[in-house]
Amino acid sequence: MTVEAPRMDITKIAPAVYKHLIGIEQEIAAHIEPKLYHLLKIRASQINGCAFCLGMHTDEALRDGENPERLMLLDAWAESSAFSDKERAALAWIEELTLIADSGASREAFDGLKTQFSEEEVGWLTLVAAQINTWNRIAISSRAQYDRKLFQQRYPEAAKTPEPA
Repeated sequence: MTVEAPRMDITKIAPAVYKHLIGIEQEIAAHIEPKLYHLLKIRASQINGCAFCLGMHTDEALRDGENPERLMLLDAWAESSAFSDKERAALAWIEELTLIADSGASREAFDGLKTQFSEEEVGWLTLVAAQINTWNRIAISSRAQYDRKLFQQRYPEAAKTPEPA
């Protein structure tokens, strides 16, 4: 199977909208602990099958000190002791909102959040889900390809990210 060539570049088609999406991303990131933020973005991207976002957010997570073992276990977080109760509640919520057509954002997942997060934090976690699902849909529909070197040129601090074996 051949990887399809990129279809479009949203950054060129709608640069003002793209700029606003980046601004929204930065505002949300300022309200969520970075390691949790990475886990949530990676988990939604796993569910959606977004190779671009998986590559980019894994790089970011590793750069910010996330344990590679936890990243490998993320797809099975519900069966793993590697995640805290707080992370588990947030991961359940990101899954509910990513699969909202199936789950309807269940009362159980919402109630689980309320034991670990304030009302304001729940709002920010909900925005994380909305934003990463937007990015996933843009990247998947445009067939954007993640390029580690290009990413490292744009974000030099990512140069410390270890290369995969």
